Amino acid sequence: MRYFALEKLINLHDGYRKTFKIDDHHLLLVQEEGERFLVESFCPHREHSLIDATIFGDTITCPHHTYQFNLSSGALLASTEEPCRGLRVYSLVEEAREVGVVL
Repeated sequence: MRYFALEKLINLHDGYRKTFKIDDHHLLLVQEEGERFLVESFCPHREHSLIDATIFGDTITCPHHTYQFNLSSGALLASTEEPCRGLRVYSLVEEAREVGVVL
């Protein structure tokens, strides 16, 4: 396992969204209402990008089929077609004025 720096803390703000590809991991870093979340960047339903998803509180809604997931746990909250697995979530690590992930 190895630490990967993603962003400097000073650059994070509410509304921040950025995708990262590290090896086989496609990640989406977001900050909303002072909370930071790191999740997979594609919806597990049909693999649509979540970069333009609606985020309200700790719920992210895929813009393609409006599937909803909890940003903290990854749990599927609502589906419009067949159910799918939950969203993969990753723990953020703050180190040396940066936020990153251990993969």
